[in-house]
This record gives sequence, C-alpha cells and structure tokens, in this order.
Amino acid sequence: MLFLISTAWCITPAAQLDAATAKAQYLSGNRAVRALEKRPEKQAFRENWMKCIDKFQRIFLTMPNSEWAAAAMYRSGQLFLELHKHSYSTQDKQEAIDLLQRVTRRYPRSAYKKRALALLTSLDLTGKNAGKPDPKVSSSALRGKIPHKKAMKYKTIKQVVQKPTHKPGTNALITGIRHWSNPSYTRVVIDLEQDRKFSHALLEKNTTLNKPQRLFVDIQDSRLARKLPKQTYINDHLLTKIRAAQHDLQSVRVVMDIKSFDNYKIFSLKDPCRVVVDVWAKKEQQVASSTHVLPRKPSNGTTKDSLVHQLALGVKTIVIDPGHGGKDPGAGGYQAGVQEKNVVLSMAKKLAKKMKSRLKCNVIMTRTKDKFLSLEKRTAIANTQNADLFISLHCNAAENKKLAGVETYFLNLATDDEAINVAARENATSKKNISDLQSILNDLMKNAKINESGRLAKHVQKAICTGLSKKYSNIHNLGVKQAPFYVLLGASMPSILVETSFISNKLECKRLLQSSYQNRICDGIIDGVAAYIKETAPGKS
Repeated sequence: MLFLISTAWCITPAAQLDAATAKAQYLSGNRAVRALEKRPEKQAFRENWMKCIDKFQRIFLTMPNSEWAAAAMYRSGQLFLELHKHSYSTQDKQEAIDLLQRVTRRYPRSAYKKRALALLTSLDLTGKNAGKPDPKVSSSALRGKIPHKKAMKYKTIKQVVQKPTHKPGTNALITGIRHWSNPSYTRVVIDLEQDRKFSHALLEKNTTLNKPQRLFVDIQDSRLARKLPKQTYINDHLLTKIRAAQHDLQSVRVVMDIKSFDNYKIFSLKDPCRVVVDVWAKKEQQVASSTHVLPRKPSNGTTKDSLVHQLALGVKTIVIDPGHGGKDPGAGGYQAGVQEKNVVLSMAKKLAKKMKSRLKCNVIMTRTKDKFLSLEKRTAIANTQNADLFISLHCNAAENKKLAGVETYFLNLATDDEAINVAARENATSKKNISDLQSILNDLMKNAKINESGRLAKHVQKAICTGLSKKYSNIHNLGVKQAPFYVLLGASMPSILVETSFISNKLECKRLLQSSYQNRICDGIIDGVAAYIKETAPGKS
C-alpha cells in the first residue's frame, strides 16, 4: 500500500524532482521524525507517522533513480516498523517488509541493501506473532481495565487504524470504468457515486518482478461495486489493461499497465462524479497513426477547386457534436415542447451533409439520433478519430426571455459572469464547480489548441452573423467568448462550442425551428471553417 499526497495534476517524467529537491525532502523527513520522537503523546496517532512516511515515499515514487531513493525507501520501511510497535497491525508490519525487500531488489548496489537485509533478518517473517500486542503490556491493561500508558496508546491508534473516517456504508461506490482509444490516444473514465479526493503516480518498469510501467490512481473513501470487472483489457498501442481492486478498507486503486506513452493528465468532473485519465503517445506514434487520407478529384484550376485543395491540406476530418440527447434534453424552448437536443440534432445533420459536399472532407457526428452521450465521451470520439476540428452545436437559453443573439466559445477561463452561467448550464453542473474547474484549468489546457481554437471561433462567429444578417433582421452578434466547457476538455484539435441562438427567446425559438434558418447557420459555420483553414493553410505567408 502506498500513501500519497493528493494532487490536482499529474507528475510526468519531465517534472520529476531534481537531486537537490530530493535531498531537501529527505532532510525534511528526518526533521519530522526527530520532532515526532520528542512528542510521545503524538506517537499515539497514525496520521503523525504517515506525515513522516509521506515525505520519504514522495522521493522514491517521483525520482526512483535518485541517489536518495534507496535511503528514502529504507527509512519508510523503518517507520512502518515503528508504527507497528504502536498499532500492532499486521498490515503495517507487512508494509515494512515489502519496502525493505524492495530495497534489496531495486537497489542491489546500495549500502542500504545490507541494512535492509539485516533488519529483515531481525524480524519474525513467519507471521506467528503478527498482530500480537507487546508482551510487556499486561493483558488486563490491553482490555482497558488498567489505565496503562502503553495500553492507552494501543487503544487510541487502533481506533485510527481500524475505524473509517466516514460512518459505515458511506464510502463512495465506484460503479464503472470506461475507455476509448486509438493508436495515439487513450481516455479512461472512472465513474463514482460521489466526489472523492484522489492521488496518482507513475511507477517505473520492474524487470525483476516482470512488471510493466504502471500509472495508478488511488481514490479515497471508496469501494468497488460488486459487478465491476477486476480487469479490463485494452491492448492498444498505449495501455495493456486496467486493473481495479480494493486497496484497503477505505480506498480503491485503479492501475493502468503501460506499453508506451509520452505524457498523461488526470482531472475530475462532477454531476455525475468521475475521474478522467488521458494518455498520449509519443509524437512518432501519433504521426504513424494519422494515415487516413481521403481521395481527391484532380483540380481543374478553378477558384473553387483551389480552395478545396487548400482545405484538404489542413483538414481531413471534422467532428460535429450535437449537444445533449436522450435523457438530457438540454434547454427548453419558448414554445411548449421544443427541446434543444432535437433542434441541434436537426441542424447537425444539415451541417454534416453540407460540409461533406462543400469541403470534401470526412465528417463524423458524435450522435445521429436521440441518444445520451456523456460529455467526456464526445471529446474522446474526436480524439480517437484523429479529428482536425471539433464543433459542438448548442442553443442558448436564459431566464430573461428578451436575451437574443449568436455567440461562439472556446476553452479557457470564463471572461464574465454570463460565460460562467452558460458553462454551468452546458456542463449540467453548478457555478461552484465551474470555479473549482477554473482553478486547475491552466494545467489542463497545456496540450489544448487554444490559439487555433480562438481563431476558428472568430471566423465562425463572424460568418454566421454575416450570413444571417443578409436575410434576417435583429441578428445580435454577441461575439467570441471563453469558458471552461467539459465537452472541450482534453480535445487535441482546435475546438469550439457554438450557441446558435436563444431557444428561450420568442423570435429566435421560432426561427430555430425553420429549416431555412438552420441552413443559414450551417452555411455560416462552413464559411467560417473555410476562412480559418485558408488563413492557416500550409505554406501561407
């Protein structure tokens, strides 16, 4: 069992501790141990021991090849033995044994191998005395009949060891593990009943034990659903399988066996609660997997054919995402019975047909019927299909029925309160959760195409409003905005979310039901995409 400090973001090989930091961390751990040794009253509580152990474990987990790693692993084993003297827990003793044995296998040339072997030799490894109380403490004292100081320690720490922090039955149930993959990308989603803290780390390949490189996620205060498979085989270019197990009484560990990867990121979403793991291949694998090229008709030199050829250079596949669907109706219209999910699906079908015809590119829809799709699945579809652009279609809505207009979003920190409101509604979550999301968004977007997405949004927004204004009056251009949309998180291509019009407005609701209005919006989106790619086409000065 590994105890880790929960983090909001992953530690990649490029971000591992340097030697100086490892040394400082080790010395900090020793100071914490000395301070604990001087306070006998604090030694009765498990959390105080674990704070010391955590300091050492962070060293060999994040920098296993450091000169301080063997010492840190040895000290962790020592401290688990000290903890065992107070808790009498066989689990603590076994943790110590496992760590000391790992020192001998992992660091055979280290001076700490001899120390670990000596300490192992002094232990009773048969398990006969495992869990038995210290013989110096009388049985009556342990039963609580005598207020013996040693017995008081035993009682206090056993309560911490054995009793969960929540009342029995309140551990969150892990109900499912889902995944999507292609040769260059894999997304894994862990579904939970309730929001829980989690920690994670990358473990290096262990040839001695025949174990591959592993990425694990520990979810606190949780338990596995009975019907949840213990193993899920993936066997793509990145991951071999996913294993899930009850790590201890209060946590579940999900382990992903890795074949090869370049980087990964982990974040959590709410309503419903889930932990999302994205894994990317090395660049050479990504290039090798992007082999889908559509046949093109030879150009006859016309302006139109020239544009099609130009577009073909930059865009092969576009994913269109009709928002909501199935049990998620989206916003309700001004007119009774009108639902956003149906309007955007109708519009998306028109857009896909027009886009294939005009741009001669491959167009994929995330849904083609009234079907529910989770937000994380929509982005995963775009990533696994090696899409070059991702366009999510929606209808806006507001309590104020007078609000009207068109606006286009791309992923970033929300720029105003109204953007936060829109993101909260489209994410089907609360404003508070949006605030929580923004606190980690800078890290989440390290691989996002922010600049390209902003440029695409600008062209699409302008083209839609220009096209609509030629035929319709009272077209309000609300501009390009930024907000943290779940559906755009993790997209590896330029991605936008188009709020086509306000379904809650009387006039715009009526227009959204008209095929001619929908066609105008679709033409505007295509014009914007064409303008974007023409601006960014390879070879353009």
